[in-house]
Amino acid sequence: MKWTTPADLRVQVQKLWDRGCLLAELAGGETIFPRRLPLKGPNSKELSDRFNEVRDWITHLKNIDSNYRITWRSINHRILGTNEIPAQVWIDSLQDALAVLGKRREARTFAGLIALTRKSHPELLPWLAKHPLTALKLADDWSCLLKIVTWLQSHPRPGIYLRQIDIPGIHSKFIEKHRGVLGALFDLTLPPEALDLTARGMGGFCSRYGFQEKPLQIRFRILDPKSALLSTKTDQDITVTQATFAELNVPVTRVFITENEINFLAFPRVPDAMVIFGAGYGFDNMATAHWLQEREIHYWGDIDTHGFAILNQLRKFFPRATSFLMDQETLHTHRTLWGFEPGQETADLPRLTSSENALYTALHQNLWARQVRLEQERIGFDSLLEALQKI
Repeated sequence: MKWTTPADLRVQVQKLWDRGCLLAELAGGETIFPRRLPLKGPNSKELSDRFNEVRDWITHLKNIDSNYRITWRSINHRILGTNEIPAQVWIDSLQDALAVLGKRREARTFAGLIALTRKSHPELLPWLAKHPLTALKLADDWSCLLKIVTWLQSHPRPGIYLRQIDIPGIHSKFIEKHRGVLGALFDLTLPPEALDLTARGMGGFCSRYGFQEKPLQIRFRILDPKSALLSTKTDQDITVTQATFAELNVPVTRVFITENEINFLAFPRVPDAMVIFGAGYGFDNMATAHWLQEREIHYWGDIDTHGFAILNQLRKFFPRATSFLMDQETLHTHRTLWGFEPGQETADLPRLTSSENALYTALHQNLWARQVRLEQERIGFDSLLEALQKI
């Protein structure tokens, strides 16, 4: 192992900065100073065998930044006599560590954030101590973040859209951009009754803190002019909110769901039917449309492991839904159009039929080729028409 160099010592101090240990002390965290830095030096044999190298090593350490403190020890050598070599290297204070790294300006900025926070929201000081480097990156925005915290404390669970928040100098896009850190600050400053603890993550931000959420929307096409909802002769491509869709009770008996927009737009006329532009893994928005339970639902997704995982999830809400163009015959008919599926799904999918499960298993076991994927948009239009004729 090589002997510790001045560069190695600086790296050790840098790691303390990178872990947030230095700034945390300013926010009331436990002090770590004085701190001894690990030092690897020559042993007795190296002292005699590599004496000139040892002398150069000692010289380099003697010339290190004055903010380090070196303690020495004497070594008595039978040939070289008594020699003083570095035994330990210490950083005695936070200010010394900051000086070594040239971080005094950053520390002053962070100290300003602490003073500002202590004045308006002292309950956030532990967050600053735990996330000092994050706070430092947000230094220019910190006062605005604190204003938003103050506003929500005065308006708990406001029941408005984020766009409607009226704080001078702060745009709603600023709030959207900083939802992650604002969520952490809200959790520390709001009373329990102002929080919906069942809502989590970025997607649950509005629900957790009582803001109005952007309504979910569902897009669909009526495939039979006799079932048209609008008194126009144009294509019945309609987008409505989730709540409106739940009340429509569209007068069709058959519903197709496809995940590809071009497939959705090109889907041909089918008597007494409609097609929905799919939602990937998010079928919760359709679950409130109870009238769909009375319809014959056909799901058309990619023939890959995730396609079957989505089908499995759809059946959580609509158990009688059937797959459409997601069979082994369709897969092999389009063999020349196979693609590659990164990150295959391997979970057990209990809602698949036996034939679907056999195909799903074959896909993730790479029975025909590695990580096969047939995207739905690659399936020929003639195959679509033929499949529609069969049902």
